[in-house]
Amino acid sequence: MTGRPSPKAPRREISSDHQADAGGGNWLLWILVGAAVVLGVVQPQSPMDYVRLVDWHTVGALAGLLAITQGVERSGMLQSAARRLLFHTHHEHTLALVLTASAALLSALVTNDVSLFLLVPLTRALAQQAHLPLARLVVLQALAVNAGSALTPIGNPQNLFLWQRSGESFVGFMGMMAPTVAVMLGWLVVAWWLLVPRTPIELRESQDAAPREARLLWVSVGLFVLFVVALDKGWLPWGLALVLGAYAMWRPRLLLAIDWTLLAIIALMFIDLRQLAALPALASWVSQMPIGEGWRAYLAALVTSQFISNVPAAILLERYVHDLPALAAGVSVGGFGFVVGSLANLIALRLAKLPNGLREFHKISFPFLIVCAASALLLRL
Repeated sequence: MTGRPSPKAPRREISSDHQADAGGGNWLLWILVGAAVVLGVVQPQSPMDYVRLVDWHTVGALAGLLAITQGVERSGMLQSAARRLLFHTHHEHTLALVLTASAALLSALVTNDVSLFLLVPLTRALAQQAHLPLARLVVLQALAVNAGSALTPIGNPQNLFLWQRSGESFVGFMGMMAPTVAVMLGWLVVAWWLLVPRTPIELRESQDAAPREARLLWVSVGLFVLFVVALDKGWLPWGLALVLGAYAMWRPRLLLAIDWTLLAIIALMFIDLRQLAALPALASWVSQMPIGEGWRAYLAALVTSQFISNVPAAILLERYVHDLPALAAGVSVGGFGFVVGSLANLIALRLAKLPNGLREFHKISFPFLIVCAASALLLRL
């Protein structure tokens, strides 16, 4: 790693307007609003029906995690951790491997979304201190959590849903998913190898160190632990009230920095996708398709995930598909490709606050979908 400063250039800050667009936020929001209006005309519902379409548990959990993430970032301790990591890592290739492998491993243990909340802010802190391909690092992490989380029943929501209906043991479910996960992780290694150069890490010109507030970090860590316990016990309203209330009394400006647009996007996704899945014409069409098992079930799950995301796809197709391994494999691979294939993709891009996040994501994700889909299809033939 070279410590030579780059030519002097002003530090590039992303404005709040830029942040709003980071990760393709606002235009996606308006597309979802337009879709909700169209579906509302096709299948009118009362205002309360729309409210019930939203999975408020998911939205509330993300709201709490977003608030806690802001607390950790503003403590300045991530920047300190990033400096230590850069001191021990000399090449971009090695750093990308550490971050990508950590994302894949964590996602299998603590779910794909939580692993992104832990790693993407750290990656942003690294990019503030060194010249790094931030977009590629974050996209690799998004791919990694989709692949790694597919291994265990608790790695992502669709696995949890399918596991509960499968009758498989925890280990049995992992054995069922292992071949597909091996394919995805294999191509992830290829993507890392090809996309990240073996160039020395070049530090940015020395900047004033961000003020460190250890107290804010430890309060945020404590709130995180309590919030996770509340989620596990089904006490989301109390946990969310604790997190938001604590920051409102102590650091009210921190709440203003929460990505409320992301929460609106997710709420609208639930409204749009559940209305779409409930259309009688769609249900009738799906029921007549020969997708009960084998490669047809796999492809149906993969393609459906590209349009309505992999969790709703699993819920929609479960009643028509009798081949659980094929369905689970299809919705797992279906998390790649288009950004709405997996909620984790949106979370990664919004946390990274990349100006051209959607374009960078799709440049990598679509080719990745093609090779993974074709390779995993061989397992179903």
